[in-house]
Amino acid sequence: MTAETKKLRVALGCDEAAYDMKQAMVEHVRSLGHEVEDFGTYDAEPVLYPDIAFAAAHAVKDGKVDRAILICGTGIGVAISANKVPGIRAAQAHDTYSAERARKSNDAQILTMGARVIGVELAKKIAESFLESEFSGGGSQAKVDRINEYERGLSSDSANG
Repeated sequence: MTAETKKLRVALGCDEAAYDMKQAMVEHVRSLGHEVEDFGTYDAEPVLYPDIAFAAAHAVKDGKVDRAILICGTGIGVAISANKVPGIRAAQAHDTYSAERARKSNDAQILTMGARVIGVELAKKIAESFLESEFSGGGSQAKVDRINEYERGLSSDSANG
């Protein structure tokens, strides 16, 4: 962890397809100097990944953790699930640029990845990009505000969705 990188509380969760990758990510995120809260799964037995994604997303929303990294076979299912929690912006990324932009441009609090799509070493680099990046505001602030307004039903366009 660099001097300018703050220590984060990071939730990690996965389904059985991503158990091995999550285990490697737990150790890697800790090695970067961050705290980890492991939301499971804790073995390779089948689980319902939405339950894990919902729990991690609620931990982010409630301020119990700063960010989350969720992994399933493709990263799609956990992204869809986490995004059902109001106030959460989960972004799937399989490259470092997208992970960085998810934070800097979209203020995403949750990164999702697919264990059947990328390997562990790339996943580590993607997680680092996500954890080291901060929302830059600027021209993106109005866009994130608009997303939040729509979600809260405050937008005049929200009924026309």
